[in-house]
Amino acid sequence: MTVLPATVSDLSAILDLQKLCYIQEAEMYNDTTIQPLHEQLEDLELAFSQGTLFLKMQQQDSIIGSVRAYEIEKTCYIGKLIVHPLFQNRGFGTSLLFTIETLFSNCERFELFTGHKSEKNLYLYKKLGYREFERVSVHDGLELIFLEKNTLLF
Repeated sequence: MTVLPATVSDLSAILDLQKLCYIQEAEMYNDTTIQPLHEQLEDLELAFSQGTLFLKMQQQDSIIGSVRAYEIEKTCYIGKLIVHPLFQNRGFGTSLLFTIETLFSNCERFELFTGHKSEKNLYLYKKLGYREFERVSVHDGLELIFLEKNTLLF
């Protein structure tokens, strides 16, 4: 598996993968209105043009994973860490996250979020040193858990 910076021409495949991956989340929360399922290619292109770094994990010519991040005032905001369902639980998400942390090693803090029922995500993030700092209720069935890793503590 190879982790590389994505290009604009990769964004369509990343969006397709994102929608495939977030179907599982939508089913878990019984909510098909979650933002990742409704994001459009134009949204990714805008984020890309504004400096968001998109990484892709490739197996041969197929993108099987991705993550994105941007920095504001020494905080790296990480989003949409996705791995194709057929490739999950093999360390690929960890590899993508480590790559982002390495590329943004100048940051003092990393922040991400996931849903409260997303036990695999929460386990991974906590195992990698992220700690919960906030919960936000989206609706009765969905609470977002925000996690951070402060590099000044390590």
